[in-house]
Amino acid sequence: MRALEVFTVFLRLGLSSFGGPVAHLGFFRAEFVERRAWLGDAEYAELVAVANFLPGPSSSQVGLAVGLHRAGWVGAGAAWLGFTLPSALLMALLGGTLAGSAADGAGWVQGVKLAAVAVVAQAVAGMWGALVTDRVRAGLALGAA
Repeated sequence: MRALEVFTVFLRLGLSSFGGPVAHLGFFRAEFVERRAWLGDAEYAELVAVANFLPGPSSSQVGLAVGLHRAGWVGAGAAWLGFTLPSALLMALLGGTLAGSAADGAGWVQGVKLAAVAVVAQAVAGMWGALVTDRVRAGLALGAA
């Protein structure tokens, strides 16, 4: 039952989370630390720190870890499937529909890019207060940016 819960939560996040891994981490923190209390702030910060040392997108690794924490290996798979399915289906649909068209320069594409910048900025601002608790961490965060 918990795996189904993990799947539905990650599916909702997959349908609404734009902006790439940094933005996803902000959405994940809001959902799993603030809203659902599946993890504490320190636990989440540790997951993000470990994920940043591994190759690949940190949001995918954090998502798998949250699913594993909540519902074991089945939960990890449910988290991955729920979060990945919406974007995979959308990319396949758009790829098939727009193949060979001049959509890259279309105004709506530029609008989506601008919206993604705003989403990432909001996610960074939301995580800053929770993860950057002293001057050393602030310096590290700014230096890494």
